[in-house]
Amino acid sequence: MQASEAPGFATTSNQPVRVGEVRYIKLGEGGKWATQAIREGVVPFGYPAVNHRACEAGDWTEVRSQVALMGRKKAAVSQAVRELKDFYELGDDTLWFTIADGHIWWAFASGPVIGGEEAGSNGPARYRRTRDGWRNTSLAGIPLNVFNLSSALTRTASYRMTICAVKSADYLVRKIMDQTEPLRAEAETATWQVRTIAENMIRRLDWRDFETLIDLIFARGGWHRVGALGGGQADVDLVLKQPITEETAWVQVKSQSSQAEFDDYLGRFERNGSLDHFFFVYHSANKRIQTREHRQLHLWSADRVAIAAIDLGLFSWLADRTT
Repeated sequence: MQASEAPGFATTSNQPVRVGEVRYIKLGEGGKWATQAIREGVVPFGYPAVNHRACEAGDWTEVRSQVALMGRKKAAVSQAVRELKDFYELGDDTLWFTIADGHIWWAFASGPVIGGEEAGSNGPARYRRTRDGWRNTSLAGIPLNVFNLSSALTRTASYRMTICAVKSADYLVRKIMDQTEPLRAEAETATWQVRTIAENMIRRLDWRDFETLIDLIFARGGWHRVGALGGGQADVDLVLKQPITEETAWVQVKSQSSQAEFDDYLGRFERNGSLDHFFFVYHSANKRIQTREHRQLHLWSADRVAIAAIDLGLFSWLADRTT
């Protein structure tokens, strides 16, 4: 793997460091050393049958012989020697990371490998101290939760060996440094452009098409309409029911509206008191309508309608009605 192109890297000690290599390391079989290693700020490694002095001296021919005596196949012997060589020879600018307790943990090792002769049969055969301990957040303090990270990175937890390079190293470095992923930036720009177009198309809808759009949005969102759409009901355009939660909702749809009109319909909803939610949906007003925060109240202007329409696959429907 090539060294990361990141220009610098500020650790918790505020010392800028260039990231060289990046390696995933499993902290013991099944992660059995993870808790203690993270607490003590060390990077542990196994192979108790391999002599620490031979590795320290860089006698990899002898190391290969010792690994072979463990009864491993030729490919597994080469893999083990590569892992040991990485552990002993990679520099202090190497970013080590592991996965434990649902998080990515990262650290920089500092100084030489220390033999773990006193660790006993269950402890690591060797370890390196970390410069600033293990950390499971970005530099800005954002948790590196595996559920929010690319599986291209987190699937390394299923790697059967102990140390490996990863193709997504640059992705990890950007996450740690709180840098926006290039594709993410492109996606956010494209999303903003599509939402802006959708919002402009929504404002061009007449009241009939606008009511139809809102009906489609709620239908695709799993709400079932109770009663007719539109003018047959004095106080509301739609009465809906959610079959899973059995919640009910009033929906009032207005192409043009005002604060006074919203307040009037809100009062009707509150006086009725028989339904769970009130949606007031409009696309144009001389002044943006305001309301208090409450779980029952949902005030949607054109921007919020645009998000729902895109998420529910109605962008093409909008284009057909307005272009």
